[in-house]
Amino acid sequence: MHKRVMDPGPVPPDASAEDLMIAVEQLVRYVRHSATAGGLSTAASSALGRLGREGPQRLTELARAENVSQPNMTQLVTRLERAGLVRRTADRTDGRGVLVEATDTGLEVFRQRRAERAHALQQLVEELSEPEQQAVMTALPALARAVQDHRSRS
Repeated sequence: MHKRVMDPGPVPPDASAEDLMIAVEQLVRYVRHSATAGGLSTAASSALGRLGREGPQRLTELARAENVSQPNMTQLVTRLERAGLVRRTADRTDGRGVLVEATDTGLEVFRQRRAERAHALQQLVEELSEPEQQAVMTALPALARAVQDHRSRS
């Protein structure tokens, strides 16, 4: 792991948005790779995570949200379905439509993967000094709120 993520030291006063982006990318990559439950690919984990957080979705909505083509999402959902992690159900609001939803097994894998990622993040935070830990605990939720605010305006 890159030393700046494991031991970032004090933030230089001239830190740029690019420096912050590099740190975020390293952090996300580290935390993502810590989740192994279910042996899922990044794309499968992301789609299952979205279904776990947001509930059932139409295949087209899921493909759009995951920024993949509908044929690719269809293949991914088929693989997840064969693994027993998702199922297709009729859309009650439109009889012609089909929803994709996580199964109980899929939700359990989603929860396990989330717990693994949370544990990995917690271990990293515990390696920081107390002031750095406080800064992380303040900054990350603030950035998450900014993302949500930005999405709601878009």
